[in-house]
Amino acid sequence: MITTEQILDALRQVEDPDLKKDLVTLNMIDQVKIEGNNVSFRLILTTPACPLKNQIKQACIDAVHRFADPSAVVEVEVTSKVTTRRKETDAMLSQVKNIIAVGSGKGGVGKSTVAVNLAVALARKGARVGLIDADIYGPSIPIMFGLQNARPTGYDKDGKTYVYPFEKFGIKILSIGFFVDQSKALIWRGPMASMALRQLFMDADWGELDYLVLDLPPGTGDIPLTLIQDFPLTGAIIVTTPQQVAVSDVRKAADMFRNDKINIPILGLVENMAWFTPPELPGSKYFIFGKGGGEQFAKELNVPLLGQIPIQQCIVDSGDNGNPVAADEASPGSSSFGELAEKVAQQVAISNAIRETFGVK
Repeated sequence: MITTEQILDALRQVEDPDLKKDLVTLNMIDQVKIEGNNVSFRLILTTPACPLKNQIKQACIDAVHRFADPSAVVEVEVTSKVTTRRKETDAMLSQVKNIIAVGSGKGGVGKSTVAVNLAVALARKGARVGLIDADIYGPSIPIMFGLQNARPTGYDKDGKTYVYPFEKFGIKILSIGFFVDQSKALIWRGPMASMALRQLFMDADWGELDYLVLDLPPGTGDIPLTLIQDFPLTGAIIVTTPQQVAVSDVRKAADMFRNDKINIPILGLVENMAWFTPPELPGSKYFIFGKGGGEQFAKELNVPLLGQIPIQQCIVDSGDNGNPVAADEASPGSSSFGELAEKVAQQVAISNAIRETFGVK
């Protein structure tokens, strides 16, 4: 007879490729059941967007056959529990596990396109996702979701009004653009703008979220600094384009996150507009804005290059027609953002584990 302890001993031989510890020690195995020659258990991954789920599952099956019983019939139920460094006693956004800031040192690099499609792709992988458009002077997310004329509803509780975020493509969305006339210039000084953005966080009914994606305004001014300092960010993603002038500006954003008074982990770099691929030549790459700038800068920062997003007509059109390309699995532009979502989720889990190990807040 196979015993539960034999199964657990076998699974102690399987190491999580990212966290570098065995699955049993990481509490990623439970509900072990044995009926004769049939063995079943649950594998709990750190995110539904895990890019290595099939690899880890197969490693579990192989370990049972090698270390417990070669003839066992193994059934693995794969589920997930997104990691977080938040404590149950944290009052601010207590139901949000991870806040991911998407920033850049300059405008025009496609930061909002990356933020929107990252959020949608994470939701398609099975995560609970929210998205805040914090680009207060140029909110574009209402257009990218076809919600230009939408106005949120709310409710009163304990003398305070709470707003319901819009829900579309499986994610919850709020933007300052829902509350102002987008045809007119928004003339607000820094403190007023910062206060309005705090309300998007604190006065909204976000519910339980695995990831809250924050589309930061470009640059390193008062508004991004206020958001970074006031809210418990898990990490930041930096968006650039390949040319050197963009990389030079993005370096300032990296310095902001790594400032001693801020110390936000940089999860990685995304190179947008990496190359042009014509629809009639899907296998061709034309490096219009140069080649290798993002990869070189990621090495300089010692962070992962999370993705390279090509210039494709479907990505451009999707941002204009209110249907993010990541929502359409059949679109040729969807796969880039699906891979990006997996790598971001992977880096969040790694960052959480490292900071938990070393007691970093």
